[in-house]
Amino acid sequence: MAEFTLVGLRVVRAVTRHGSFSTAAEWLGYTQSAVSRQVALMEQAAGRPLFERHARGVVPTEAGRLVVRHAEGVFSELDAARQALGDLDGSRGGRLRVGAFSTAMAALVPDAIAAVTTADPRLHVVPREGSSASLLTALARGRLDVAVVTLPDRTPDGVSLITLVNDPLLVAVPHDHRLAGRGQVSPAELRDLRWVAGSADVRATLLGAWADSPWEPDIRFGVRDWMAKLGLVAAGLGATIVPGIAVSALPPTIAVVGIDHPRAIRSVTLATPTGTDEVAYRGLFTEALVDSAAQLSARVRRRLRE
Repeated sequence: MAEFTLVGLRVVRAVTRHGSFSTAAEWLGYTQSAVSRQVALMEQAAGRPLFERHARGVVPTEAGRLVVRHAEGVFSELDAARQALGDLDGSRGGRLRVGAFSTAMAALVPDAIAAVTTADPRLHVVPREGSSASLLTALARGRLDVAVVTLPDRTPDGVSLITLVNDPLLVAVPHDHRLAGRGQVSPAELRDLRWVAGSADVRATLLGAWADSPWEPDIRFGVRDWMAKLGLVAAGLGATIVPGIAVSALPPTIAVVGIDHPRAIRSVTLATPTGTDEVAYRGLFTEALVDSAAQLSARVRRRLRE
């Protein structure tokens, strides 16, 4: 009977991330047949399919997602072992495992990483991008040292939260749009815009700014990737919502406008585990995040005044 192997788990994780056997093979440097063979062996070990095959790619089954979650833990522990072995002779610096949601990875977290690694070049920062919910789970299970998340509805056990910034939500429009140059607009002035969003779910994709409005935004395009969203906006095909912390990463073809609404804001929070030994560099990284958040907030204010 087949058993789980590190090679097989690494292949299953890559196929899940890329949604394609061929793309995973290219990324891993394997042949497609080798990837298919490893997936087949892991499915034998699991005793059930790990992927649903479709014409345009593959999607993990519930069993596949379960295997990948546990594989992430296995690889995290192996990384920790390698780090500990490297630290035995004192020649290597520490390691800090940092999680963050996607737009926090645009500037907030990279700026903080740059600051702490400049202060100590021996520090090895391991970034992980994901949803706030998945990052909080990873943090509670000891797979992350810190996580930058949006304020959760419920704080998981074993996690403490510190607000980094109350981040304004902005409307991104083409640089020659009629609203470009406006510092702030009311929701009523946005009624006739076409929108680019992550899905057709208005309440989720526009982050609550219109929860009490008598009208709903006209969502013309549903795309999840941020580069795709901004490309559609720059082409004049619609507007989208962007968080303030991502403004410095926007191209010059995009203008941003503030929203005069109390719900047009989102708390960006630093999550750390409670009841554990202090991790080296976590305090330094926290200070760098606070500084980065303050600098980004200042950039947002300057850009809205332009």
